[in-house]
Amino acid sequence: MNCTKHVFAAATALFYALVPAHAGAEVRDLAFRWATTNPSGHPVVRGGVKFSELVEKKSGGKMIVKLYTGGVLGSDHQVLSSVQRGAVDFTTMNSGILQSLVKEFAVVDFPFLFNDVNEVDAIMDGPVGKRLADKLPEKGLVNLAYYDLGFRNLTNSKRPVRTAADIAGLKIRVIQSPTYIDTFTALGAEAVPMAFTEVYSALEQKKIDGQENPFAVIASNKLDAVQKYLTETRHIYNPQSFLMSKATWDRLNEDERKIILDAANESAVFQRKVSREAQDRSLASIRKTLLVDELAPGEVEKIRAKLKPVVEKYSASIGEEFAKFVFGEIARLRK
Repeated sequence: MNCTKHVFAAATALFYALVPAHAGAEVRDLAFRWATTNPSGHPVVRGGVKFSELVEKKSGGKMIVKLYTGGVLGSDHQVLSSVQRGAVDFTTMNSGILQSLVKEFAVVDFPFLFNDVNEVDAIMDGPVGKRLADKLPEKGLVNLAYYDLGFRNLTNSKRPVRTAADIAGLKIRVIQSPTYIDTFTALGAEAVPMAFTEVYSALEQKKIDGQENPFAVIASNKLDAVQKYLTETRHIYNPQSFLMSKATWDRLNEDERKIILDAANESAVFQRKVSREAQDRSLASIRKTLLVDELAPGEVEKIRAKLKPVVEKYSASIGEEFAKFVFGEIARLRK
């Protein structure tokens, strides 16, 4: 699907079917809250700013979205719970975090699942992304779009990581996801699940040796100030689920929903472009402060071999049928 068009047109029909439309509806004066742990200027936040601007413009100034950035409304898990309850209206976060609600979301955290962003967009904008989104309304969430955060890469303060063996023994912060914990444990590291809002101080105080994130996250949060080495591992790609509270969605009429959906889709196109440009700029900036390495030839295959049991474990956990469907869609693309 061409990403210059509405990237989730296929999902729109589902959303409108959730609650009967209001005949003759008009746009009302409405105020919304959008929360994220990311700081101002981060690519995800820039997408949120664009969404806010589009909502205000499309509603003639009647619908206002206020952004709360930098974790001021809590950690990812706290914000997610608030969105489910309707206390917060919108958030954007790693799609893999949602596996605690819908087991199938663990698939996006499979290591080395995607080769490049073209595969990512085709999969997340296609049947796989839709099947995942379809499972969220019963959990109190509506998936409006998928934003981009990029491929994750490893940093640490101990030593250069050029081989699979170099990862062993490092104390690495990971997001609070079983897949991440098992991935780094399988590589011999000590995986430390931790809220992102705690990461900088933990690195600074040497409570952990390293962490793994996309370049833009590392740069915008100044993690390079408390790290020494970076390796371009590209081990996991992070689609970002742009979520709306179903409680909020249910209160909207048809016209208001259309504004929200159109703004979300347009902001996703903008955000992906911004995010991917930011990765390149951020890496250039990081090179000035960190020693940057790539994995030695053949080391990626050694890592894949170590991680095969993790992929098999979570393929069984999410259901063999769904795992086969996802791998089949990726194989079809690569042909």
